[in-house]
Amino acid sequence: MAAVDLRYARALAAVISGQKLDVVASQGHLNEFVETLEASAELREALENPSIPEPQKLRVLDAIAAKLGMSKTVRNFIAVIAHHQRLHELRKMVEAYATLADEALSVAEAEIVSAQPLDESNRKLLEEKISRLTGLQQVHATYSEDVTLLGGAVVTIGSTVYDGSIRAQLQQLKARLVAAGA
Repeated sequence: MAAVDLRYARALAAVISGQKLDVVASQGHLNEFVETLEASAELREALENPSIPEPQKLRVLDAIAAKLGMSKTVRNFIAVIAHHQRLHELRKMVEAYATLADEALSVAEAEIVSAQPLDESNRKLLEEKISRLTGLQQVHATYSEDVTLLGGAVVTIGSTVYDGSIRAQLQQLKARLVAAGA
């Protein structure tokens, strides 16, 4: 995460917190705008083209904000980003804000890859362990399968990877055997 993206995300989080706005709704409005922006080349051109006067850009932004039902704070944040010609970085800023919002709400985002599909009881058990590990109350987990793991799971939380797969254990055993034989 770039320092600039994080700086903008922290500023937005501080304003949303200071105004006691709904964090989840604000995040939803940001995501909707990013999706709208990325889906429309014309919109990107209208908001990023330096030859288009800023009042005209703000009218376009206001129309979109009204259509999406976005808060004035989120609209103003996007206006500032457009004014500073950083709309091309908005997705990364929104992702950084989502991370900050999750931390504020005590939510851990986890990516779990297992060799086999996990049933509901195993998912719940794994999420409870992640909650204890991170010290956060809630875990939003995404699950996928990778048969090359042979067994076990690989859990990614932020930039930290916990590899409990049989494949990794076999690789560690191989490395120890090679080292012992040398």
